[in-house]
Amino acid sequence: MALSAILPIQDSATSLFQASSTDVDEHCATLGRWRLSYDQISAGAFRGSFTQLSLTRLEVFREITSQQVRQYGQLGAGSFGIGLPWHGDGEVNCNGASVAGAQVIACIDAEVDMCTPKAFELRGVVASAALIEELAARLDIALPRSVWHQLQVIEMAEAPVARLRAHLAAIHETIATFPERFDDPDARQALEDALLVEIMDMLPTAQPSDPGRSATARKRTVDRARELMHGSGDRSLSLLEICKAVGASPRKLGYCFQEVVGTSPMHYWRAMRLNRVRRDLKRAGCAEASVYDVAVQHGFWHFSQFSLDYKRHFSELPSETLRRARLAA
Repeated sequence: MALSAILPIQDSATSLFQASSTDVDEHCATLGRWRLSYDQISAGAFRGSFTQLSLTRLEVFREITSQQVRQYGQLGAGSFGIGLPWHGDGEVNCNGASVAGAQVIACIDAEVDMCTPKAFELRGVVASAALIEELAARLDIALPRSVWHQLQVIEMAEAPVARLRAHLAAIHETIATFPERFDDPDARQALEDALLVEIMDMLPTAQPSDPGRSATARKRTVDRARELMHGSGDRSLSLLEICKAVGASPRKLGYCFQEVVGTSPMHYWRAMRLNRVRRDLKRAGCAEASVYDVAVQHGFWHFSQFSLDYKRHFSELPSETLRRARLAA
């Protein structure tokens, strides 16, 4: 059974929001104005938490997810976001590139599409793109245009990245121990200024990571396959149909998916359809549709195998998801 705990702390100038959930969709719903969707890729019970400290001009966040997740959507129109992977059981992938060393994940007024590993933690800062542009103009900083309008893995100078990481560590240590310290207007102002100084020190050094031609080609193949998987309407395509449409053998498509997404196309394809079934079941509280009807609609013809796959993926039977939705209706 999904369980969410939401613990907001509010005052007029700053707010602290903390939430935890055992359901990937409920976790995604706690992200506030971020217009993101999450799909759970790896199998197992999901646990997630999200902490956000809202200051006057910045939002500082910390997100933890237990399972491999695909995140896609937008932080909000006109937003600037910079994230530092904290730890995880594998690599984060953004647009065919993985994050390492002094690299960060950055987007300025861009769509988000990335795959995160199991046991993943991301910390970072979100602001308006207009604020970053205004500061850059006043400080005579030329923003690299290549980092706009697409989520990127960015190479940055090591020193400001290390200082930003230290600031984020101190912020979340204070949230855990003495959150009332953020009630002090002078402390909030000093914190905002310190974060903005490091961000403005980092941005002039920003260079998008170059994944190389072969990685770019693999990313295009995966993007085309995922477009077919997600946009096939009421009927789920078979993996054979997808291979034929993208012009790749099953083995080649497998290499591409492992590099870009961190899993096989078969596993990704099944996970996407299981996520769709789960969402349809959660919306079916007042409907007459059965679990079987919903499963068949998404291409699961072997019902007993479907039930086993569903329970392995979400740690509950599909009938339990539907029963909970009907009780809540």
